[in-house]
Amino acid sequence: MSGALQRPAVVSRVSDLIGRTPLLELATTETGSRLLLKLEMFNPTGSAKIRMARAMIDAAEAAGELRAGGRIIESTSGNTGLGLSVIAAERGYTFTAVVDNHAAADKLRAMKALGTELVHVDADADAEELHTAAREELAEDMARGQDNTVFTEQHNNPANGVGYFPVAHELAEALDGRIDVLVGAVGTGGGLCGTARELRTLVPAFTVIGVEPKGSIAFGGPAHDYYQSGTGTPEGAEIGALVDFGLIDEGVKVGDVEAFATCRAVARTGLLIGGSAGGVVHEALTRLPALPPGSTMVALINDGGEKYMDTVFDDDWMAERHLLSTDVERDLDERLSKLRRNR
Repeated sequence: MSGALQRPAVVSRVSDLIGRTPLLELATTETGSRLLLKLEMFNPTGSAKIRMARAMIDAAEAAGELRAGGRIIESTSGNTGLGLSVIAAERGYTFTAVVDNHAAADKLRAMKALGTELVHVDADADAEELHTAAREELAEDMARGQDNTVFTEQHNNPANGVGYFPVAHELAEALDGRIDVLVGAVGTGGGLCGTARELRTLVPAFTVIGVEPKGSIAFGGPAHDYYQSGTGTPEGAEIGALVDFGLIDEGVKVGDVEAFATCRAVARTGLLIGGSAGGVVHEALTRLPALPPGSTMVALINDGGEKYMDTVFDDDWMAERHLLSTDVERDLDERLSKLRRNR
């Protein structure tokens, strides 16, 4: 393994641990096509989004918008907020996260533990609806006219996408440039499109598949509520400037039932993944058998499943919301078992 994929034995900051995340071969077909998972939960905070959190603060500092003792404000469903919490703590900034109760409770508790101020936009403590537009409007209002204060505005911040350029280099190096399909969730667009944009400069040709929840509006279709957090564009929210449809060869939707059933099936192989990652893996497993022999498909796994013990991995929570399907889980168990025997 080359030096680019290694980190020093001893580091001086938590952020020095960002990147160089591993690849796991989850499944292989009889014709030698394989599904590799880029396990971004091995970043600090257990999420890919700390990559772009650092990049956004680097950009704000370089532009002179954020100076010593400054304040960061962001609207977040959790993982971006966790990343910004770490960077703010390291660099001595105050961080205010504008949140709603759609976020996993463990994410909110972790942000608070890291010293972040939480501002809720939804008064009803039991509400689970997304309030993305209200969150962003409040965050923007809080930052307006304030000196040494920056609203990082992740959905439209170019540094978001730039933060994922290292993912492309890690993939190209680890796989010697042999990548045929890249599959990832589409929320802000930074993760998938940022990775794909840079990967286009490193790999000759590959297909990009974007995945959003059913009910999200980026790829059209009817809007409705969904439970996959940290992904998609809910009704009333603007599609972010980082969603580059020119980079995405195909956009697809995966429902909560299928996404969460996939999380639970993958857990029985020994790996915990988050809800939106379940949607990505579900789509990847569906496509894998039809790939040309010897193909390599990479799925971007943005976070782990440990933050979803009270939701995706809780039978009562799932059943109350009519998300639990033993038939879908059984089908996925059988599919995974067959594909894993080929490894």
